[in-house]
Amino acid sequence: MAEILKPPFVADLAPDTAVTAGFLVLRKEVRQKKDGDPYLSLTLGDRTGQIEANMWDQVAAVQHSFAGDDFIKVKAQVALYRDKLQLKIERLRRLEESDVVLGDYLPVTAGDVDAMWRELEQRIAAIANPHLRALLEAVFGDPAIAARFRRAPAAKTLHHAWIGGLLEHVMSLCRLAGLVMQNYAFVDADLLYTGILLHDLGKIEELDYERGFRYTTRGQLLGHMVLVLRILHDKLAALPDFPPALAALVEHLIVSHHGHYEFGSPKLPMFPEAMLLHQLDDMDSKMQAMHTQLLQDPVAGDWTGYNRSLDRPLLRAPQWLEEERARAEAAGR
Repeated sequence: MAEILKPPFVADLAPDTAVTAGFLVLRKEVRQKKDGDPYLSLTLGDRTGQIEANMWDQVAAVQHSFAGDDFIKVKAQVALYRDKLQLKIERLRRLEESDVVLGDYLPVTAGDVDAMWRELEQRIAAIANPHLRALLEAVFGDPAIAARFRRAPAAKTLHHAWIGGLLEHVMSLCRLAGLVMQNYAFVDADLLYTGILLHDLGKIEELDYERGFRYTTRGQLLGHMVLVLRILHDKLAALPDFPPALAALVEHLIVSHHGHYEFGSPKLPMFPEAMLLHQLDDMDSKMQAMHTQLLQDPVAGDWTGYNRSLDRPLLRAPQWLEEERARAEAAGR
């Protein structure tokens, strides 16, 4: 009978413990030690997160036995290095796909994909502008696009980096938009929702998400904004009555949604719907990134390790408040 190695998962690992487990190889590099001998530098992952790993000894015997995107079984020690957990691998071997349960190795949305998809279809059906509704029906009614959109992550690592993450992110933005527009009656809801639904569509081609999450070659060369414009133009070609000025507004929503030149937007948001799309997208991605860090960070104490994307560590505020309350009560006794 095939060996099913999960758990433990990455989220279960603790410092100064030994572990025997299966992982997906997200990154593999053969490097040289100071004495010239090879060592392995790996990033390993499963559905709960990822962890850096090194193998220092007996590398020559195993370095050609596996590749990136393979599953491996490792025997290792868990250590804390620069405030992050790391594996020191003692032994490893390649696993066949039949040896593992694929769902254990890729993170998956906690949401109901079918329910979120129905919500998306209802949102499209509620679009009053017939041109925008026809465009969205053409895009999301395409079975190939729909299948990939339901499965794609929203990012490689920064936020909603799990299967179904793109759909989850987009529907979160739709719900946020419904709340925020109560304060801004001048916003064109149809235009804003169209921008929300389309802005990250290019990620279905920018990212490879069959095993780990990485950029495709076209994704590296073009980026998701260019890729979604190609999809957009393909669908618009079949809608000859679509107003060119309205098409330009939709294009601007897409190319400006990162909000800043240094974040990859070739243009800054230049009308209210574009600005609101950027602000909602930025808020949702950063709040989800914080939430994920606070849930998964292995560092003990009131503060997490340093988050590079947010350029800061994060405070576990409820934990800190409870500790301060307990100290105050103890001092008052």
